[in-house]
Amino acid sequence: MQNETLRPEQTPPGFAEFTPVVSPLAQAHAAGTLVDKYGRRITYIRLSITDRCDFRCTYCMSEDMSFLPRDEVMSLEECLRVASVFVGLGVTKLRITGGEPLVRKNAMWLIERLGALPGLDNLVLTTNGSQLDRFAAPLRAAGVKRINISLDTLDAERFRTITRIGDLGKVLRGIEAAGAAGFCRTKLNTVMMRGTNDDEFVDLVRFAIANELDISFIEEMPLGDIQGRSGTYISSEETRDLLSHHFELIPSTESSGGPARYWRIPGSESRIGFISPHSHNFCDTCNRVRITAKGELYPCLGQNDASQLLPVLRAGSDDGELRQAIVDSMGIKPYGHDFTAQMNSPQVVRFMSMTGG
Repeated sequence: MQNETLRPEQTPPGFAEFTPVVSPLAQAHAAGTLVDKYGRRITYIRLSITDRCDFRCTYCMSEDMSFLPRDEVMSLEECLRVASVFVGLGVTKLRITGGEPLVRKNAMWLIERLGALPGLDNLVLTTNGSQLDRFAAPLRAAGVKRINISLDTLDAERFRTITRIGDLGKVLRGIEAAGAAGFCRTKLNTVMMRGTNDDEFVDLVRFAIANELDISFIEEMPLGDIQGRSGTYISSEETRDLLSHHFELIPSTESSGGPARYWRIPGSESRIGFISPHSHNFCDTCNRVRITAKGELYPCLGQNDASQLLPVLRAGSDDGELRQAIVDSMGIKPYGHDFTAQMNSPQVVRFMSMTGG
């Protein structure tokens, strides 16, 4: 899929120039008051701009994946409008996700404008790294603060097996490009899979240290119609114990604004993180919601309840109605998920690529 990098003053063909406007209602709404019924303040959104990807990772989507028709996907202008209203509600961190966000045509048009939103302190992006050798420098110029790169193995053949069609060399070149563009604290995200990549965790940490990267190990989540997860699941404790035989791990109170809990290794700037939705449920401090590429607002990754924003966006309503729909969605945000109970029979049958990670 071809991409086109646009300068901020340019508008993609077929798009009217969009200037974010904060409605009087949003202006009167004190920053930081988007709060769910349990009193948790929502300051972080994950915005998927496409369900498409140039990989087919086994834990993320099926091999023969069906993607959304174009008219069911939010336009870039609609993505910007949703983000603007969230920022008006006190959201300070926005993560751009996919699928693979950088395969979306004219993605840079949106990213440049998100980077200019007043009040948005932390614009970040999650990518598989395949397009970074082309886009790292423009992303940095657009105001993206940090990049997360999915990397589950350093073995080219194994990488091809996990991603089905991916090229490890492109991802490694993307990591180098991110460093050359000036990105700091770039983080690798590694999904832990027993019998697939558990023999590489030590090597992945060494790779992170050698390249001044952070790394987070993620417990596999039971999303999508993929069976037998209990056989591949590895807990954070097991991996931490394995790593402790090779590195001195010192607990850290640092936070990147998400669910990862970090450890430090003396003599290194790299942070070793663990995201543990099974073994250490972090729902009590959840500060985030997810918006899919089709405008579904999921207050919880591990539940099926969602609010539909696309009809509101396309009804010709003003930002006050969109803002109210977002506020009302906080009423369906549950206290938490139960991924352990779903391990072999997932209640959430949408694939990870559909939700945006």
